[in-house]
Amino acid sequence: MQPDVIEKLGKSTIQHGKYNDRIYLMKAAAEDMPALPEKLKDLARRRDYSKIFAKVPAAQAQAFLDNGFECEAQVPRFFKGTESALMLCYPLCKWRSVSRTAERNEQVMETCRQKQASATELQRPEGALLCTCRPDDVDAMAELYAEVFPTYPFPIDDPAYIRETMASHIVYFGMWISDKVVALSSAEMDTQARNVEMTDFATLPACRGLGLATILLEAMEAEMHWRDMVTAYTIARAPSFGMNITFARMGYQFAGRLINNTNISGQFEDMNVWYKSLDTPSVGASPH
Repeated sequence: MQPDVIEKLGKSTIQHGKYNDRIYLMKAAAEDMPALPEKLKDLARRRDYSKIFAKVPAAQAQAFLDNGFECEAQVPRFFKGTESALMLCYPLCKWRSVSRTAERNEQVMETCRQKQASATELQRPEGALLCTCRPDDVDAMAELYAEVFPTYPFPIDDPAYIRETMASHIVYFGMWISDKVVALSSAEMDTQARNVEMTDFATLPACRGLGLATILLEAMEAEMHWRDMVTAYTIARAPSFGMNITFARMGYQFAGRLINNTNISGQFEDMNVWYKSLDTPSVGASPH
């Protein structure tokens, strides 16, 4: 199945397709309001999608709520460190609003609450090298992503996609052991709004349990603080203990849960939203 496409609807940016069976409103343009919610619903019905997912500034949210959208998560200080983002949904099929993993999700959150107060500093494995990735690395990166994720919302197993996004707005981080990349992550920056999504974490099975995601995240925060990002956030698989614990231990706050939101690893999954302010003294200064 082809990956979802990113294009304009009016002056707003959407991602849509049957891969995630949804429309994702990535950036809402003020010029398209207040008609945008109804236009999204019209497009979803024409394409027979089962969900609309919208990430919008708080000031625009009422138009969506008045059109039947529901708030699933809210991230404070998302836009330029001042305005919140609301993550809204409009399910067109009942199954998109009913969690399959509710009990497991709560087990994960209970473990996160226990771990949040007991963060410990992790030591980098002997001989491991952490650095930002370069264009020469894209083939090896795509191979790692293809091995770890059978399916993914974005084509991160395509070297051309990695190269293109690396040149525009994403900083990729990697961990190398014995000259082989064993773990990756990415920081997807919105430089205008000064927020960054900490995402695309992947570790080869043989290297799991070493805390590499936490080590990568610490380096990402320092780099993003240096690049003047104000708010970091992530959208993590709700049933996954590993990534949720990683963000909880690093001081991220829970913002809400997106039900049956994303086609990842071959099935639709609930996603937890976490956030953290980076413009505080506790986050590292320039890593350079």
